Amino acid sequence: MDSVNFDINNALKHYMSDPAGIPTPEADSALVDCENEPESLTDNAIVNAVLNPIVDAIAENPDAITRSHVFDSLQFLLKYTSFLSAHALSKIFDLLTSGLATEADVVHHDLESDEQELIAHHKQLLEIYGFLLQWTIAAVETKAAEKSSTTMPVRGRGKPKGKKGPGNDANWDSSTQLETALNTMCKVLRLKLGKIFLTTSERDTFISLLTRPVYMVLESEQRVKNTSIRMHAFRVLCVAVKHHGHAYAAQISIVQNLTYFEHLSEPMAEFLHILAEQYDYPQLSDEILRELSNKEFNSNDTKGPKSVSTFMVKLSELAPRLVIKQVTLMAKQLDSESHTLRSALIEVFGNMLAHLSKSDERGENHKSQMNAFFDVLEERFLDINPYCRCRTMQVYLKICALEQKFPKRRQKAAELACRSLEDKSSHVRRNAIKLLGTLIRTHPFTALHGAQLARKDWQERLDKVDAELDSLKPPVDAPGLDGNDQTAVDTQLLDDATQMDMGQDGDQPQKTLAEMTDEEKIAAVRKAQEEAATSEAIEKLTLTKRYYTEALKFIDVLHEATGTVCQLLGSKNKSEVIEAMDYFEIGDAYNIEQNKLGIRRMLRLIWTKGNSDEGKGVQTHLIECYKRLFFEAPDNFSPNDAANYIARNMISLTFGATPAELTSLEQLLSTMMKQGMIPDIVIAKLWQVYGVQKREISRKQRRGAIIVLGMLATASPEIVVGEMETMLRTGLGAHGRADLQLAKFTCVALRRINPSGRQAKDSPIKFSRLSNDHAVLSRLAAITEVPSDSKEWFGVAEQAINAIYALSRHPDVLCSEIIRRKTRAVFSPHSSRPTSREGSLSVASPAASNDEDGGDPTVIPPPATQEPPASPAKKQSKDNTVALSQLLFIVGHVAIKQIVHLELCELDFKRRKNEKEKSDAAAKEAPAQPAAKTSGRKGKGAAAAGPAKEDEEADELDLIGGTTEDDFTEAMAHIRERELLYGPSSLLAMFGPMVSEICANNTTYKDRGLQQAATLCLAKLMCVSSEYCEANLPLLITIMERSGDATVRSNAVIALGDMAVCFNHLIDENTDFLYRRLADPDPSVKRTCLMTLTFLILAGQVKVKGQLGEMAKCLEDEDKRIADLARMFFTELSTKDNAVYNHFVDMFSLLTTDERIDEESFKRIVRFLLGFVEKDKHAKQLADKLAARLPRCDTERQWSDVAFALGLLQHKNEDITKLVSEGFKVVKASA
Repeated sequence: MDSVNFDINNALKHYMSDPAGIPTPEADSALVDCENEPESLTDNAIVNAVLNPIVDAIAENPDAITRSHVFDSLQFLLKYTSFLSAHALSKIFDLLTSGLATEADVVHHDLESDEQELIAHHKQLLEIYGFLLQWTIAAVETKAAEKSSTTMPVRGRGKPKGKKGPGNDANWDSSTQLETALNTMCKVLRLKLGKIFLTTSERDTFISLLTRPVYMVLESEQRVKNTSIRMHAFRVLCVAVKHHGHAYAAQISIVQNLTYFEHLSEPMAEFLHILAEQYDYPQLSDEILRELSNKEFNSNDTKGPKSVSTFMVKLSELAPRLVIKQVTLMAKQLDSESHTLRSALIEVFGNMLAHLSKSDERGENHKSQMNAFFDVLEERFLDINPYCRCRTMQVYLKICALEQKFPKRRQKAAELACRSLEDKSSHVRRNAIKLLGTLIRTHPFTALHGAQLARKDWQERLDKVDAELDSLKPPVDAPGLDGNDQTAVDTQLLDDATQMDMGQDGDQPQKTLAEMTDEEKIAAVRKAQEEAATSEAIEKLTLTKRYYTEALKFIDVLHEATGTVCQLLGSKNKSEVIEAMDYFEIGDAYNIEQNKLGIRRMLRLIWTKGNSDEGKGVQTHLIECYKRLFFEAPDNFSPNDAANYIARNMISLTFGATPAELTSLEQLLSTMMKQGMIPDIVIAKLWQVYGVQKREISRKQRRGAIIVLGMLATASPEIVVGEMETMLRTGLGAHGRADLQLAKFTCVALRRINPSGRQAKDSPIKFSRLSNDHAVLSRLAAITEVPSDSKEWFGVAEQAINAIYALSRHPDVLCSEIIRRKTRAVFSPHSSRPTSREGSLSVASPAASNDEDGGDPTVIPPPATQEPPASPAKKQSKDNTVALSQLLFIVGHVAIKQIVHLELCELDFKRRKNEKEKSDAAAKEAPAQPAAKTSGRKGKGAAAAGPAKEDEEADELDLIGGTTEDDFTEAMAHIRERELLYGPSSLLAMFGPMVSEICANNTTYKDRGLQQAATLCLAKLMCVSSEYCEANLPLLITIMERSGDATVRSNAVIALGDMAVCFNHLIDENTDFLYRRLADPDPSVKRTCLMTLTFLILAGQVKVKGQLGEMAKCLEDEDKRIADLARMFFTELSTKDNAVYNHFVDMFSLLTTDERIDEESFKRIVRFLLGFVEKDKHAKQLADKLAARLPRCDTERQWSDVAFALGLLQHKNEDITKLVSEGFKVVKASA
């Protein structure tokens, strides 16, 4: 049998160029017949007929591979592996693996026996086996890759259809055989190959036969995920590198792999770690890191830097000792343009710090290394790329988790994180919040006084230590602390003393010692001990002082950060908002005072629009935060204690809350109530706190209980219904009269019995209104008559009237009675007259009352009008002024509630009519009857603000209302327009002229409270009737312009806003007066005006003419809240049909002509506004309009303003660019 003439270099050359072109002349004839029809090789019978004898021959002796027909047959089969079945390929794989393993054993034995003459034969055998095995593994990997690519798309689309025959390939898993092959390669590499392959090139060629398939295996992501295969592959490479000079080739391969195969980043780091740790070969890691440090990446290449970055980070985690040696070289990549590489290095430095902090060494070198790493990290807080800045903070998060605390560096990190809260990138801000939270959680100031960080406590401790230090330190005028002269004298004295001591010591040392031991030595020892103790105490206190000072520095940074985090609660990025909430929750746990503010501010997030998952996520997170903070008692509490704890917490939420915060808290608590988060036992505890009679409790606590109960009642009115008796006894009884705030919130809670608006739709229980003689309504009416000159009375009256209108079947009747009684109280003959004008005004009032009551004798009698008219204003009784203010307040509020009541009557009528029509469409008269009843029931009360109409008139209205909806609507409009303020027997009609009179004569009626009440009443009455509004509009505008009271001006602004909604045609031409208030000297008026205009413009209630420039000026207001409001307005406006673009030129004109706006402010405003002009078309049109102004500019400032705006627009117009580049031209007219 011919032996094969095999030359490895020749074989590899053919294999690398074209494996299919390798000649196989000695192949089995059965195979040669298949050469033209390779598909026939799929038949296992043909292949097995050839393979089985070869398997037997090689099993008997691995030398059989050298036979020409065996070698060529195997080469032939490997050329056509794509046609072979998995069974056949598996057989070839097994055959070569077992043959090589056997050969390895034989070689080992012969080398041990020192059989020199067989070495050449073994060399050839190893090369043949290595060559064929490399080819086989390549074929196996190709088949595995095909298998994975064909099975991938099938995922999730049902099972693939089964195939028979070659389809069994899909079931073949070559992993086990591959592991065996890799194991065999290791076995071969452990031989003393130096004795077989005498030259380096021969050895390297053979080693490459074994390593090349390993790299090929690693190129498959599926293979690398298999831990066993990965480890076997690493072992082959490790042995090759360690014992057979494969290091340089491995270096080239690894660097290439990092560039082309992303999935190899971490496995390559793992390989180098194993090579260094288990095979003691760190040199390869050093070389690779050195090469990567000098590598420059193309700016378009993102894959390379990403892969290298992952590799470096992983290696620094696994083998920090390898990386730290090369870290100075790697630091060069900090200047790389690739932010991915810079991020990786930041993380590497973090891992180095973690490594150094855990090492036992604590020398100077160790310290300087740590400082260098920290310096780089601190510097990277200002990296140009936000991802790098984020990564820096993420690294600090890991550093915070280390046992070593690095107090000085933590302080710096806190300061840098605080600064990063103002970063323009939301990712950076979010990570800065997270870092601050982690710094709080892991702070190092826990040794002496626990973990709490209340600034007040730490300041007290510092002051105490300072006092102790002052008491221990020697006084300033002690010897040795004066000038130089004193020092010279001391030195001279010391010299003398030394000479004398020497003399004494020389003459009679024993005697001195004896003297010392008796008395002086004891004193000297005691003195020395005292001095030592004092210096030790001073040292200890100094250290304690430094500890306290550092803690305070840290707390101060947190306090500063809290203000910024509060602002970030309003961020558009929801994950940032959630991070801010978590920060406040952490801060509260550590008792940081400023965080209480943030927890309050969080409440407003309950209004986050929930139309997206993000919005709902914010709401849910807020509820979870509040639940953890206030609604979860410690585990060791009994159910009763837990309920007390939660009830106390809920009440505490109301302490010091603003009206806006209370509104948000109401929404939060009602949402929690709907979700069943508040147990019944807690509600019972709240009622106990509210209704307790036996002992006096804090007013604040009792008020808080009813506020919370009122809030919960919005979700579940039954809470209040069941305790009406308690409320009448407490809030509307003696407690309420003594504490008007309590009475006010009790009225609010009572109003919740009848849900309104959306809550009414959601509520399963329909409320039946109460008759006017019901105890609740009687008490509500009575509480308005509580004698009081407190401002709080107005809040009580407002809520009592609101509650009456919510609960009463005929609220107008009851409120008429309240007004009458209050009028009697004000104008009765027993009270002194405020002024002659007031006296004359009261004439109308009794007449009206007499008419309405049919000559009721309790009204103000005519003699009251006959008093002398000259009573001067100075004698005006304060009580009467307050009483008149209260009366006017009631009148105004009843008027406005009556309009709402009329609208509800109308809605109720339409609802009932529709229901009737649906239920009984067949009967023609059926809809008219219920309509008549409805309007009759309501109409009696609605015809006037009091029982002013006779029964016949009410019946007449019934007939009108009974016909159609339009008729009813018209009837209601007539009542509102003509009856309420102008009806011959309307109660409110009597007050219209009086209110106008008081407002018009503010010099006569100069009491501030009276003017406030009268203006408010006038404004409310003006919202009732357009006729009254038109008559008094000039008066209201004059008051708004000239009143010296900011409250009056604010009320007038709000009133004009309401009138713009009610009577748009009257206000539309007077909006200029409204815009003027944007320049009001008082910030509160300005803010009110801005809010009012924001609502009117965004709701489309007023037409914007040219006044938006006034709103734009507010963007640079000194008051931050006004500036923020203006920003919000323009942001919302920008969403409405290019509104900013449409009005920009008008705004620009107004801004450029206003000399009060400085250039920087102007630029900020224009930059902000042009940020909303996004379409290129609009930018070009605006540029054309602005460019036309350039030649007409009179001053350089005007030209600069236009040029600045043009510079912000993406117009791409060369003519404009040229015009701007020519600059401002000054042309002097010839004399």
